[in-house]
Amino acid sequence: MTTRLYRLLQLEPGELGPVAGSFAYFFCLLAGYFVLRPVRDEMGIQGGVGDLAWVFTATFLVMLAIVPVFGWAVARFARRRLVAVSYGVSIGVIILFFGLMRADIAPAWVARAFFVWVSVFNLFVVSLFWSVMNDVFDRFQSLRLFGVISAGGSLGAIVGPAITAGLADTLGPVNLLPISVILLVAATAFALAVMSSATATGRDMPGNGTSQGNVWAGAMHVFRSPYLLAICVFIVMYASLSTFLYFEQAHIVKNAFASSAQRTQVFAGMDLATNTLTLLLQFFATARLVLWLGLPVALALIPLAVAAGFGLLGLAPTLVVLVVFQVVRRAGNYALTKPSREMLFGVVSREDKYKAKNFIDTVVYRFGDAASGWLYTGLGAIGLGLAGLAFAAIPLALIWAVFGIWLGRTRQRRAADTTFDDSAEQQGADT
Repeated sequence: MTTRLYRLLQLEPGELGPVAGSFAYFFCLLAGYFVLRPVRDEMGIQGGVGDLAWVFTATFLVMLAIVPVFGWAVARFARRRLVAVSYGVSIGVIILFFGLMRADIAPAWVARAFFVWVSVFNLFVVSLFWSVMNDVFDRFQSLRLFGVISAGGSLGAIVGPAITAGLADTLGPVNLLPISVILLVAATAFALAVMSSATATGRDMPGNGTSQGNVWAGAMHVFRSPYLLAICVFIVMYASLSTFLYFEQAHIVKNAFASSAQRTQVFAGMDLATNTLTLLLQFFATARLVLWLGLPVALALIPLAVAAGFGLLGLAPTLVVLVVFQVVRRAGNYALTKPSREMLFGVVSREDKYKAKNFIDTVVYRFGDAASGWLYTGLGAIGLGLAGLAFAAIPLALIWAVFGIWLGRTRQRRAADTTFDDSAEQQGADT
């Protein structure tokens, strides 16, 4: 059975323990987040759908404020301590919001603040997870193993919204927050165990002081590297197209349901459908598709599907088309585009795996959200309807696909370079 399991999951000797721990780590992390996510979406409605562009902008500004703090922590903390502190602070903030919501203090403002914080929390903790993975596994292992590890997150992303959908009406959205706390405590424990196993097997985990320098070093590395800049464009395209659909979703759900619990259940149901489809794809298709198609095609496939989806939505801008498109688009991203995108960071320096990657996954991502939020609001103000917005998104999706192909080819060249050094401080090869 062990031999068959190794063959099925494409494991090599000694990899089962770290992969299983990473699977459990990602499971608990995303289960905890997806308990919170439907509550966050409901808080977005309670804070005012008309104010979503402002809330997205606030998210971007908060991200700008947090990035220097995170860079400071990366430069001074050993990785185990960085993980423990990051997740520990997140757990404390959830407990604080739980108390404020239970006390019904300034509900509209607390709802907006909760939306902003969960949006920031999601990007930082997930980005930190993938940074740890890129340290635990080398750039060759990542091609074989990240699909399986991603499936752990997808399973957690099914359990989380299932909990919310099942208990939102009974407990109420606010009383789901302690469940998220328990899951995040478990995620922290698994993270520390995986990092310890990597050290025990000889994989060099960074320690104190390995990322010294200016806290904006990640941003400076991005602007100096064509490779990292192309990843930024890829992320902005994804975020912009996602935001257009998200705003439509908020309007539709608000108009369809009057009850807070019902809206939370609907959001959880959409997450559940998306994540169930994602899990099936990741277990049976992700690794094989990437190896069969090649990374360039894998990165371009979903952008091309999104272009077709927006074309269909432009021709038939209905609720059914919108919901199906949203579920398929998100499942395709989680199952194929996201794992493929994470593989791009297997050929950058260790410092960039933490600093530059977190800058891209947080500031750049939320900049795309904020900018496209105001673009959506502006186009709506001049009378452009859903069909017009859908057709306008098609060129963005095609640009997204082109950058995916270029990035995949560049990553392949860098991985084949036998002189590449994981611990390099600079990325002179980019220029």
